[in-house]
Amino acid sequence: MNKIVLIPSSDTETLATEVTCLKVLLASILKTMGQAHAGKVVLNLERVIAEMGDEKQAKIFENTVHQIKALYRQ
Repeated sequence: MNKIVLIPSSDTETLATEVTCLKVLLASILKTMGQAHAGKVVLNLERVIAEMGDEKQAKIFENTVHQIKALYRQ
């Protein structure tokens, strides 16, 4: 089996595109899981965000979860 090497890009635009891809992928996974299980995942994420000590990081996470929820609802 071939070994896949995951090397992050140093290009900001490429990284942003990869993150967007991951958000869409996660929303698709949540849709596949079904509403009940997806809701539990989102609630757990929101609980983790609420317990974060770093306010700046928590705001970024909150924004990301908001975007994923919007994609899930489409």
